[in-house]
Amino acid sequence: MHAVVSLVLAFLVLPTLVVVPASLNHASFIQIPPTMLSGRWYREFFADPEWLASLGSSLKVAALATSLSLVLGTTAALGLERLHGAWRTLLSGLFLAPLVVPAIVLAVALYYVARPLGLAGTTAGLALGHTLMCLPYVIVNVGVSLRTLDASLERAAAGLGASPWRIFRTVTLPCIAPGLAGGAVFAAITSFDELIISIFLAGVRTQTLPVKLWETIRVEFTPVVAVAASVIIAVSLFGFAVQRLRSRRIFRTRAEANAVA
Repeated sequence: MHAVVSLVLAFLVLPTLVVVPASLNHASFIQIPPTMLSGRWYREFFADPEWLASLGSSLKVAALATSLSLVLGTTAALGLERLHGAWRTLLSGLFLAPLVVPAIVLAVALYYVARPLGLAGTTAGLALGHTLMCLPYVIVNVGVSLRTLDASLERAAAGLGASPWRIFRTVTLPCIAPGLAGGAVFAAITSFDELIISIFLAGVRTQTLPVKLWETIRVEFTPVVAVAASVIIAVSLFGFAVQRLRSRRIFRTRAEANAVA
């Protein structure tokens, strides 16, 4: 079974990783495999202020969108956990709609709303648009963690006189930490990789890395675009690695605490 899963993952991932050797090509055009390895285009990328500005914009927007989606998504997940019946089904479908609605439809709708408000072409507008895409991932991850939470712990804390905020801070929050970590990683990667909504909402000064990459491919196809793609892949892999390490540390701490108890 593990071999089959590994083969499927290799089939999906390996074609994407082709851009990494392409980014190490010394020639002025993309050639796979490269005839001569060189870091020429990485130096070109990190020496170009436009590429660096777009990378900075992507990181800034991803940080803002992740922070907003964590706050709003956790609040929504807590509220959904306390609802039952038709209301829970209706609101769950509403919150998770960005996962199934085509991105181009969301982009047009967001642009239609953001433009009269003066948010089009701004970092704030871009972050709010990305938050809409990131929110479902936080709600799903936090919701899974909430379903594993023993409700008797919260009742015991309330019975001892703890306030709702203290119950959340000392009981609920530590229990849903893995869900928060997973949701944050998925939200950050979703925002960092988002293209369609960014095309509609980004301005000249808020151009993200995927938008800069898309516009560059339209006019030239040098290995510097492979470098930009490699940077996006590297940031995504780094996020997943941090999340895995964080989850292992949390589960190890819990296991040690249960063993002591």
